[in-house]
Formats: sequence, structure tokens, C-alpha cells
Amino acid sequence: MQATLIIFMVVAALATLGVLARGIIIMARGKDVSGEQSNKMMTYRVAFQFLAIVFIIILFAINRPG
Repeated sequence: MQATLIIFMVVAALATLGVLARGIIIMARGKDVSGEQSNKMMTYRVAFQFLAIVFIIILFAINRPG
């Protein structure tokens, strides 16, 4: 169970990193004048960060002594 949660946490963190990099590339190119793609990438980044934090909280709850 713990190993599975750790794998999910790492995958969520890597997905966050990937979406962050993609958003930076989109902004650097300057083709997204309306900001629509940048906002979508930011939404995805926040969602993946939320998932990673949820997995961390679950891991702490499972490993809590007592």
C-alpha cells in the first residue's frame, strides 16, 4: 500500500513538473496572446499538485504511530 502511494505521489509530482515546463514553453514562445493555453496549463498544474499533496497526507496518516 505504501509503495503504491509513493509511486502515485512521484507520478503526480513528475506530472506537475511536466505541465509546469510546458506552460513555461508556451509563455516563452509568445504565441498564446489570449492566455487561454497558459491558464489551462496552470489549472492542470494546480490539480497535479493537489493530488501529490493528498498522497503525501495519506502516507503521513498511514505511517502515524499509535
